[in-house]
Amino acid sequence: MGGRGAGKTRAGAEWVSALARRRKAGRIALVGPTFHDVREVMVEGNSGLRSLGRMRPAYEASRKRLVWANGAQAFCFSAEDPESLRGPQFDAAWCDELCFWAHPDETLATLEHGMRLGERPRMMVTTTPRPIAALKRLMAARDTVVTRSSTWENKGNVAADFIAALNERWAGTARHRQELMGELIEDFEGALWLRRDIEALRQRLDEPFDRVVVAVDPPVSAGANADTCGIIAAAAVGEGRARRAVVLADASVQGALPHVWAAKVAALAGTVGATSIVAEGNNGGELVRGVLQAAAPDCVVRIVHARFGKRARAEPIAALYAQGRVKHAAAFPALEDEMCAFGADGFAGSPDRVDALVWALTDLLLGGEGPRIRAL
Repeated sequence: MGGRGAGKTRAGAEWVSALARRRKAGRIALVGPTFHDVREVMVEGNSGLRSLGRMRPAYEASRKRLVWANGAQAFCFSAEDPESLRGPQFDAAWCDELCFWAHPDETLATLEHGMRLGERPRMMVTTTPRPIAALKRLMAARDTVVTRSSTWENKGNVAADFIAALNERWAGTARHRQELMGELIEDFEGALWLRRDIEALRQRLDEPFDRVVVAVDPPVSAGANADTCGIIAAAAVGEGRARRAVVLADASVQGALPHVWAAKVAALAGTVGATSIVAEGNNGGELVRGVLQAAAPDCVVRIVHARFGKRARAEPIAALYAQGRVKHAAAFPALEDEMCAFGADGFAGSPDRVDALVWALTDLLLGGEGPRIRAL
């Protein structure tokens, strides 16, 4: 485990490369959050498998596999599709950024059934820690060896400004220990949500919904120092107090120009079948409406205004979670990290994803009629 930029990827790649070179493992599974992550980070990245040592493997894109000259092979898998691991068998596996997988428990369970080749099948997990059940189970296993590294230990290989910015952002907070020092922090005192509660509310989609919305918390600027544009999709079904919602997707983007984040909103609306977009308009209401309407002409765009503070708006939504009326269709690591830090002592930054989540669920479950939303 390690903090951001702590050299975790290189450690995993060096471990796999050593196994392959010595023919200690003939069939290796490479599992990342998405196929894009596997190829661009684990395989082709600066610290990836094709950047290390003299004996570099060839990548066969059509078969999603790496082949070394001595016959060792590594196969690429996305944690978005746990079933793809059903059937293949391996004598080693490298799992990168486990805590950011969409379906960590199911993916790990399926992979473990395939770890049956060789005399000693082994798995390497590299991740910035989050207190999710899958990681805690791995750490508690009697045959697991845990090592930790901090962002500072890899400072010679990352930009100085990167480390300085992270340190400035989180200095003195619990997030500093988790995100930079690589420590496993259970929960942040005072936060509105607890990790274990969110994990208990995860479910796959198995029913039609009567309404789907995309909510947007637009930033006031663009660029490296701008706030994130929160973009959350959610759906709901049922009547009255039995009405419940499912968070479908987090497509939030940082630093983008208005036409770029508006295009992401439109694309997400098309993907999830939303016909309504809810956007906060405290900063540039009609401009926000215009850019969204231009990007998504088939959607109804509603502009809402915040009349109370962020915590006051979020508290009714946290109560709906506590009642079990909100589920998550998958793991949304960035959103859930923000939820489980929001409201805690030392929380820094703008809760842009949480804001978008609050607007979406208020619209779906509170009817947009409460005192915290005024529609134009």
